[in-house]
Amino acid sequence: MSAGTGELLTSPGAVGIGANDIGVVVVSHESAGTIGECLQRLLAARDVFRIVVIDNASSDATVAIVRELCARDERLSLVVNADNVGFAAACNQGATAFAQPWIAFVNPDCYVERDTLSRLVRHARERPGAGLLGVEMVDEAGVVDPNSRRSDPSLADLLLRFGRRDDLYLGRDPALALQLVDAVSGALMLLPTGLFLRLGGFDEGYRLHVEDLDLCRRVRDGGYEVLVANDLRVVHVNGVSSRRRPLRVSWHKHRGMWRYFRKFEAPRGRSWTAPAVWVALWLHFLLGAPGLLWRARRERAQRGAAP
Repeated sequence: MSAGTGELLTSPGAVGIGANDIGVVVVSHESAGTIGECLQRLLAARDVFRIVVIDNASSDATVAIVRELCARDERLSLVVNADNVGFAAACNQGATAFAQPWIAFVNPDCYVERDTLSRLVRHARERPGAGLLGVEMVDEAGVVDPNSRRSDPSLADLLLRFGRRDDLYLGRDPALALQLVDAVSGALMLLPTGLFLRLGGFDEGYRLHVEDLDLCRRVRDGGYEVLVANDLRVVHVNGVSSRRRPLRVSWHKHRGMWRYFRKFEAPRGRSWTAPAVWVALWLHFLLGAPGLLWRARRERAQRGAAP
């Protein structure tokens, strides 16, 4: 796990370390529209004693907004990277700053409640074998994000199902406060800091997307459980920065899925599986590219026409 590079603009004061204390990493890139509220909610959250924002070369007002908040609260720190080092590398970079026993990775477009993270820690402490925990993600209209509860993505199975992904999404079990899953949404994940470091952090070979699936897989391979707290909801204003470059984001998603397949699935497959998956994966990318570009142009036109 590499620490990355960047200029540390603020440093927090010394605080006592308690068993429930949480350090939070927020990775930002062109996040000016949401990061202010995201950080204010995190600063108001129980048991959050340190927040580090790693900014990946934003060109909008993100850094200015975070700097202003840093001046008000010494628990908040900002690291500005001259280049976009990717989500996984930036998360690892932020994780090196913590002594807190719990670490949470929170997207800059997530709005937690005051007790969200403290209740997650309580769930983890009360559940023997708990490794990584997530929550039920909803959009601003309250619609549940199916990525909150996922199965492992076997790309060979995806190929045989001609790209239908419904089987990857798991429904909510209303009888369970904590539901066992293969993977949670990477928009908010909490785990013991020691476990994260023992696993070597995020795999920095993923530039954007799929690193969350990879981490969940390695947590489970290490003998720990991945769980969703069904009694906790967090609003996720999904894709704020991704909408600006949808084709680039899609390319990284497909590249990440190919890396995931080679790492976890290819060693168990037949000789023809890897070439077939590679062709199907990139054909899927090419077929979807025109639609992504058209939607991006339409959204830009709508923003330009707005009063």
